[in-house]
Amino acid sequence: MSKERSFGGAVRVWGLAALVMAAACGGGAEDDTGAVSQSLTAVASFGSNPGRLSMYEYAPAGVPANAPLVVALHGCTQSADAYVGAGWNQLADTWKFYVVYPQQSSSNNSNKCFQWWDAASTARDSGEALSIKQMVDSMKARHSIDPSRVFVTGLSAGAAMTSVMLATYPDVFSAGAIMAGLPFRCASSTSDAYTCMGGSVDKTPAQWGALVRGATKVTAAPPRVSIWQGTGDYTVRPANATELVDQWTDVNGVDTTADLTETVKGATHTVYQDGSGGARVERWLIPNMGHGTAIEPGLAAAAGCGTAGAYILSAGICSTYYAGLFFGLGTPPAASDAGTPDARSTVDAGAPSDAGRDAAGFACKTWNATVYAHVVAGRAVRCGLANSYACAVGSGEQIGLWNLLPGTLRETRAGYYEVGACP
Repeated sequence: MSKERSFGGAVRVWGLAALVMAAACGGGAEDDTGAVSQSLTAVASFGSNPGRLSMYEYAPAGVPANAPLVVALHGCTQSADAYVGAGWNQLADTWKFYVVYPQQSSSNNSNKCFQWWDAASTARDSGEALSIKQMVDSMKARHSIDPSRVFVTGLSAGAAMTSVMLATYPDVFSAGAIMAGLPFRCASSTSDAYTCMGGSVDKTPAQWGALVRGATKVTAAPPRVSIWQGTGDYTVRPANATELVDQWTDVNGVDTTADLTETVKGATHTVYQDGSGGARVERWLIPNMGHGTAIEPGLAAAAGCGTAGAYILSAGICSTYYAGLFFGLGTPPAASDAGTPDARSTVDAGAPSDAGRDAAGFACKTWNATVYAHVVAGRAVRCGLANSYACAVGSGEQIGLWNLLPGTLRETRAGYYEVGACP
C-alpha cells in the first residue's frame, strides 16, 4: 500500500534553524520559575531524577481507589501550567483520574524542549525518560493507581517524547496520544530533528517497528496509540502522521489498511484493528489546522475541551476528549445531549432496516453502526473488564470492544437488542 504523504496546502519556507527548533513544539514562553496554577501541586522529590525535570500533579476531589493516571507532556517554550490549557484537568474532574505534568527546564534545553532526539535522554532507565517513569512510580506510591491504566500524551516535542515513553516503557504505559508528533528514533541529533520534522524520513513499517522493538528487552503487550495531526502544520509536517501509523501498526501486529474511516466534526478518523476487532491504532487528520493540540472551547465541562492559547488551537474538535475515550477513561454523554463532542452523522448513528413483524406487530430492525455509536444511542451499554466492552441492551449479549469499529444489532422488540442482523 502506497503511503499518503501529501495532505495539501502550500509549502512554507522555513526560517532560521533556531526559530524552527523553538517552534518545534509550540507554546507561550514562560520562565522556569514562572507562576504555576494553584490547581497543580509541585512534587519536590520523586526519585533520582537523572533528567533534571520538575514534576507537577493534579488530583481532583473524589478520585476513587484504583484510578487511572495520565502523563501530559508540554511542548517547547511551554510549562506544565501552560499545558493545562489542553483540558486534561477538566476531563479528570469529570471522569476522576490523576494527571502528572513533567516540566522541562531551560538549563536542560534553551527552548524547554523535551530532548526526544538525544540518545541519553530517550533510553530506558536513562535521562529524561527515566525521570518521567519515576514520576509515575511516585504517583503509584502516594495514590491508589491502577497499573493497567497508565497513559501518556503530549504536544510535538512532548508528543515525540510520548513515542519515546511508549517504546521504552511498554510495561508502564498501556496507550498514548501523540499530538503533532514524531516517530520513535526518527532523529538522533539536532540536525536530524529538522529533517524528521520536515517529513523527509521515510521508512517501511517493519523498519520503524524494529526501532521500537530494539528499545527494551522487557516483554509487554504493545501500547495502543492515538495519532493527531493538522493538515496545515508546517512545523511538524503531516507526513509524520503516516510514518507514525506505519510504526505503531507494525508494533501492534496489524496492517496499514484502515478498518474504519469516518468523518467526525470535520476531522478524518481512521482506525486500525487487530484480529479480534480491537482498535490498536487510530489517526485523526484535522483539515487546515496548524501546529498544536486541537481543542473545542465553549462546551460543557464534561467535554474537557480546554482553553485556547499559543499552540492550543480551537479547531472544532477536542482531541483531549476523544483521546480520553480511546484510553477508556470515561463514557460519552447520551446521544440526546445537544452540543456535545459526540454529535455524529445519521449514518454513524445507524439507520435501521425493517424485517418481518412479530406477533405483537413489531418489525425487527437491523442497526448497522459502530459499537461506539450503539452505546451513545442507548442500544448498548459498557460492560466487561474495566467497562472496555459493550453489551446489547435487553439480551446482554457482548458485541465486542467499546470502540469505533462496526457492529450489527437487531431490535427484536421495542428496546430489546440482540447481536446480529434480522432474519
